[in-house]
Amino acid sequence: MRLSAYRIAANKHRTTQILDITTQSATVKTYTFKDKECAKALPGQFLMLWIPGIDEIPLSVLDVKEDGTVFIVVKKVGEATEALHKMKAGEIVGVRGPFGNSFTLKKGNALLVGGGTGITPLLFLTKKYASKANRLVFVMGAKTRDDLLFVDDLEKICGKGNLIATTDDGSYGMKCLATTPLEVLLAKEKFDTIYTCGPERMMLQVLNLAEKHGIAFEASLERFMKCTIGLCGNCMIGKYRVCIDGPVFTSNQLKEVKAEFGFSKLDFRGRKIPL
Repeated sequence: MRLSAYRIAANKHRTTQILDITTQSATVKTYTFKDKECAKALPGQFLMLWIPGIDEIPLSVLDVKEDGTVFIVVKKVGEATEALHKMKAGEIVGVRGPFGNSFTLKKGNALLVGGGTGITPLLFLTKKYASKANRLVFVMGAKTRDDLLFVDDLEKICGKGNLIATTDDGSYGMKCLATTPLEVLLAKEKFDTIYTCGPERMMLQVLNLAEKHGIAFEASLERFMKCTIGLCGNCMIGKYRVCIDGPVFTSNQLKEVKAEFGFSKLDFRGRKIPL
């Protein structure tokens, strides 16, 4: 496999200093740093963040600035993320990226469906999309109000009437799953594209609704990433390598891997495990 100059530059390991850390919830923080390569990221792409002495993990990009500033969101879910949550501004981390493809920006009315930290790349998308789309409607879901991320930011971009929030416990918005309002919404309104990111079982339901209503669909997938250049095969879903063929996939691509999408993935040892 030949690597392009762009991919070689992205894959080169760099070090950078954490500039700022913002607490979003009890388990989620936003980190800010500067890296000229990662600042080239498009909505949907990801980077690899190295926590010295611990591990390297894949993370979606929340936003970038022209001066090279990069924003990422990290949820504390394991050893590496827990170690990162203990770090302070001024400490050094390693970065590679950006990797993978990005969402396709299309004209018309767009519906975005995000769950948990899957809201991260979709918020990045809305910022890039706001001036291009006729209308943006965002449906977001989480377990509790405290787990809902960037509500104010999304409301400001999409407009208050275009943000629908759901929580499992009813502590904010509708007491239901994020997919529950979609059937009614799609029955009464016309959308040209649906974008989604979040728990894979949720995205499978969104895919089924998109197919039912004949709407273009793109989903950002999460898998175990190691090499990020398509060599190790640890991120495979069917015939696709998520690190280079994705992480953003269309409905036609996901139909080709329907036996796995929403049902299973590979673990760090390459063994298939249920979602």
